[in-house]
Amino acid sequence: MKKHIYLAAILAGSFAFYSCDPKQNTTTDTNTVTDSIAIDTIAVEEKLGSPTDVKADPGIYQIKTLKYGYDELSQYVDAKTMETHYSKHYLGYINNLNIALKEANNSENSIDKLLKNPEAMANNAIRNNAGGYYNHMLYFDIMSPNPVQLDDKSALLGKINETFGSIDELKAQLKEAATKRFGSGWAWLIVKSDGTLAVTSTANQDNPLMSIAEVQGTPILGIDVWEHAYYLKYKNLRADYIDAFFEVLDWKEVENNYKKTLK
Repeated sequence: MKKHIYLAAILAGSFAFYSCDPKQNTTTDTNTVTDSIAIDTIAVEEKLGSPTDVKADPGIYQIKTLKYGYDELSQYVDAKTMETHYSKHYLGYINNLNIALKEANNSENSIDKLLKNPEAMANNAIRNNAGGYYNHMLYFDIMSPNPVQLDDKSALLGKINETFGSIDELKAQLKEAATKRFGSGWAWLIVKSDGTLAVTSTANQDNPLMSIAEVQGTPILGIDVWEHAYYLKYKNLRADYIDAFFEVLDWKEVENNYKKTLK
């Protein structure tokens, strides 16, 4: 008899526990469950800063403010990448360049002259950070949420057609240079000293203004192929990033850079 009473008590306790367990309760409000799932799956976006808030430390070189917001190219270059690229990487090169120049007692305030100076480029801290400063300034300037194409009367378009056959062939050569660059670096469209155009690439933060470059000239278009420029959105698909870059490339700005080389 005692055994039966004991067994009944256990069964009753088990039933009570089962019926009170919210995981087992079949009368749970389905709307509450749906809302909970929705809340759990909503991605909380990080709040982006503003390019106008980014300031370099005191020094010879200062940051150039973006002409667009971090999110304005987001269909092709995501906003978080733009913010990190501009406010961390680009800013870091500027601050480190000013430090390196101060330590070397170098007061050169022309970035072109600095990059062309072999003695200055023998200092790795100056070389890497001066390159990073110049390269990024060019890169950010030639992108736009409202890119302008070259018209038929454009002197640059005529030069491109004369050199490469077509603008599509130029893009193909730039894409090849960018995708074949092993590791970090840049792909360039440059104007050589004789006025001709050429596609080339450099490693790390080097550029064609430096005397150490294999092919020297003045860059008028530069594509950053460091992973920090594309990895959040494109992962290891560098070629897809290059295609996206062409969608926001402002050819009018590239033409302005070209005209400066003719003066």
